Amino acid sequence: MPSIDLNADAGESFGPWKMGSDEALFPLLSSVNLATGFHAGDPLTMQRSIALAKKHGVAVGAHPGFPDLVGFGRRDLAVTPEQAYADTLYQIGALAAFLKVEGMPLHHVKPHGALYLQMLRNEATAEAVARAVRDYDPELPLVLLPNTPMEAAARRVGVRYVREAFPDRAYLADGRLAPRSMEGALVRDPERAAERAVQMVLEGKVAALDGGEVEVRAETLCVHGDNPEAVEIARAVRRALEAAGVDVRSYR
Repeated sequence: MPSIDLNADAGESFGPWKMGSDEALFPLLSSVNLATGFHAGDPLTMQRSIALAKKHGVAVGAHPGFPDLVGFGRRDLAVTPEQAYADTLYQIGALAAFLKVEGMPLHHVKPHGALYLQMLRNEATAEAVARAVRDYDPELPLVLLPNTPMEAAARRVGVRYVREAFPDRAYLADGRLAPRSMEGALVRDPERAAERAVQMVLEGKVAALDGGEVEVRAETLCVHGDNPEAVEIARAVRRALEAAGVDVRSYR
C-alpha cells in the first residue's frame, strides 16, 4: 500500500490574535509544522499546540522563519548565512524544549515563507539552514522542495531530507511554485486540491499553471494552515487519499 505524510503549518496565533483553525485541522493530519516565535507563534501557543498534537497523535516539526511578525515571515530579508544559521538553531531549540517536557520527539524541520523561498534560490542561505539542522541532529529531517538549491545544499551538508509537494499551491512548468501574486496560484477548491493530491502520490505528476505537467516526487504533502479553506482542503485531501488506497501516516 502506498503511503504519504500529510502536514500543515500551524501554531501561528500570537497573543490574542488568532490564525487558523488548529483544533479542527490537527485530527486530519499526520504531522504539523509549528511556528517558533519569529514569524508567528509565541511560547504559550507553542505549548498549547504541542499538547493538541499529542492528543491527536500528530508528529511535531519546527517551522522556523524570518524575524518578521508584522509581515508574517513573508517579506524577503537580507540575512547573512551566519544569521540564518543562528536564527534557525535558536528556533529549533525553543520548540524542542516544549517537546521534551511533553515527552515527544522533534519530528522534522520545515522552513517557513520567505525563508523557504530564499532557500530555493540562494545556496548560501539554504546551506546555512541545512547546517543548523544537521548540527542539532544529523538524523533530523529537513523538509524541502526537490530539484532545487535546497535539496543540493542538504546533500552537500549531509543532513537527512524529505521531499514535499503542495496540493493547494499551483506549480509552474519549470517545477517552481507559482508566486502568490499570480492568478490561480492558490488552490482554494477542496475537491480540486484532493484530486491533485491523489495524482501527486499515485502518478508522480501534476498539471502546471502555465501548461503541461510537472513531475512530483514527495514523501509529504502540505496544506497551508493559514488558508481560510485549510480544514475543508485537508479533510477532502485525506478522504480522497484513503479512498484511493493511500495510507496517510508520518514518514518516521
